[in-house]
Amino acid sequence: MISDQTKRSFKRLGLACVLIIGLPASGAIGWAAYLRLSGNVHQVGMSEVYRSAQLSSKGLEAVIKDHAVKTVINLRGSQQNSEWYDAERATAAKLGVTHIDLPLSANEEPDDAKLDHLITTMRDAQKPLLIHCEGGADRSGLAAALYRHAIEGETYEKAAEELSFRYGHFPWLTSRTGAMDRAFARRASVTP
Repeated sequence: MISDQTKRSFKRLGLACVLIIGLPASGAIGWAAYLRLSGNVHQVGMSEVYRSAQLSSKGLEAVIKDHAVKTVINLRGSQQNSEWYDAERATAAKLGVTHIDLPLSANEEPDDAKLDHLITTMRDAQKPLLIHCEGGADRSGLAAALYRHAIEGETYEKAAEELSFRYGHFPWLTSRTGAMDRAFARRASVTP
């Protein structure tokens, strides 16, 4: 027979476990939800480059106007006849902004040729520049890290901060988005 004292101890232990695990987990979930709802719009370093999630037409127009964006790089690739894609292209055209499709997968490491093409495209694009993917965390994080390292000359460690939970990047557990971290590490190892 279990004593009342032991039962109370187990209840306290259970409550402590819920608090220790539950509070951080709910905070992480809340942060991820905030990033998604806010559009995850951030300046990349101190540059004229911004990164974001997929924005609504209204959200995209606001970012373009607020930051005088001249070029949008869509890392989701061309998806003609898709509502979000057609609206994005129409918004860019209406505002006289160049729209570039450069497809990347968040779950597969892009090869060096694709990374070099992304770096060249970002370097040559008219600034201010907005880079986006679906969530603004993984592909946009890779692009931002590459921009800071290969174009701005930031250290690997400083540039790698673009691939962090601060922006919603979560390469742990069963996530396959660690491909972005590996691609950045591989490309950064050959950047002078």
